Amino acid sequence: MGGKTLTFGAAAILIALIASGLAPHGIADVTQPEVAQPKLSAKGIFGKLAYDKFCAECHGQNGTGTDKGPPFLHRYYLPGHHGDGAFHVAVTRGVRTHHWRFGDMKPVPGVTEMQVDMIVEYVRALQKANGLH
Repeated sequence: MGGKTLTFGAAAILIALIASGLAPHGIADVTQPEVAQPKLSAKGIFGKLAYDKFCAECHGQNGTGTDKGPPFLHRYYLPGHHGDGAFHVAVTRGVRTHHWRFGDMKPVPGVTEMQVDMIVEYVRALQKANGLH
């Protein structure tokens, strides 16, 4: 009986945390924020295509994150914290989790350096259009 009470109590606390917005990083948000779409350069357009193919499944359409990966529309991914080179390292070598609780990111096969450059161009334009950068 005590185990069921503890389980229900833990569930109630988790629901309360999610509802209050204080849930720990790594628990997916229920609502997706409104995202301003940037005017993209040619490089940014190709970056969006590559992002949608290689990144969106985990990092969300428009960089909003999913239950598999964090959002790029966050201060952690601004150039002063994670520079453009960090994207190259993450894609080619993978990266250990250090800000979020999604687990380690494995390398992404099939993405060229040029595509990573274009993805970064798209992500930076998206960040800037949404007041980050």
